[in-house]
Amino acid sequence: MFVFVCVRCEAELTVPLSQVSLPAHARQKYGNGVQLPVLMESGTFAVDPDPWGGPWRTWDEIDADEAEARGIYAPVHALSDGAPGAIVIAPGDIRGTRLIPEKRGGACCGLDGADGPNMACRACDLPVATRVDDCSLWQAVRLSSDAVHRVLVGGVHTVPLSWAELAEEGEKTPPFEPIATWGGGRFGTSHHWSWSPRWEAAAGQALAHLLAASQGQPVQVPDGLTADVFQRALDALLPAGPPKRRAVLTGPGQPSPDADVDILLVPVHPQTGQTWTPAGPPASAYPVPLPLGVWQWLVSPQPYLPVPASGGTPRDVLRDDPLPPRPHHLFRADRGTFQHTLVRLPAVRSPWLRTILENLTRATSAGLF
Repeated sequence: MFVFVCVRCEAELTVPLSQVSLPAHARQKYGNGVQLPVLMESGTFAVDPDPWGGPWRTWDEIDADEAEARGIYAPVHALSDGAPGAIVIAPGDIRGTRLIPEKRGGACCGLDGADGPNMACRACDLPVATRVDDCSLWQAVRLSSDAVHRVLVGGVHTVPLSWAELAEEGEKTPPFEPIATWGGGRFGTSHHWSWSPRWEAAAGQALAHLLAASQGQPVQVPDGLTADVFQRALDALLPAGPPKRRAVLTGPGQPSPDADVDILLVPVHPQTGQTWTPAGPPASAYPVPLPLGVWQWLVSPQPYLPVPASGGTPRDVLRDDPLPPRPHHLFRADRGTFQHTLVRLPAVRSPWLRTILENLTRATSAGLF
């Protein structure tokens, strides 16, 4: 457990926190006017390795060698020149700070952090953090890496859970959830049932890896919900023809995959960020990371999911309950998360994969993102 303190006056700025991995949806911008919840669980923090926020430089202002040194292998609209390594926490875990009113930014319904750090240490007035709670953004506080440092509390490190413990205790992430929006209802808010933003971000990250693992060949994922999430995009973005590369779900507590499997859909440890790897022959297969809660649902989906089904009610079956709510559209991966991930994979330097990246607008119009 750690407490983060101000580098200038050593005032404590957080409650005791334990480290976890940065969620796949940390940089997601979802919908329009949507009320997204808090990003981090209370009592935890994650480190964002990439720069975030202004100042910005357009791609024309960046040398290709500099971009590759930063782990970016394809053009982007602009790159942040902010300090990397921000500490991301839940807003309720911040202490000893005050908001800086003139740093509101260009927000719509809250704070978006566009003007830089908008929270100062109450004791010495040093800008130390940026609060983000605007519509369509996950609510979080980002402590500036150059304005705080962490202090170990109690002198004891928390031991991460084992994969076996996670498989038994991990909480599944449902693929559907009610989405709240501002200004759409009689009383100022409205709700609709949709695919989970967490799933869309997780799929955006995983789809980038699936394309890199495909080597430009068709890919077949398991039937069921996994196919609903990935197969339509894979079929549209990769060449047609018989599947040549096979992807399977595997991980802790699951049977060992066959030796001829090319791609493994595996969980990411929510505390360490480590991707699960098999010990057997498929160790050479490409591991595609999935958040643990999403992976657990794909491996063991709960029955009676509210998804569209073909056909009618079976004979002699009576229904006196309303049909469960369901999304009004086919699954779409999060475009921003997909792009953020793909440009950071060396495989994107391949001409065929670069073409996919350059045609994202067309793929979005086709409903893939």
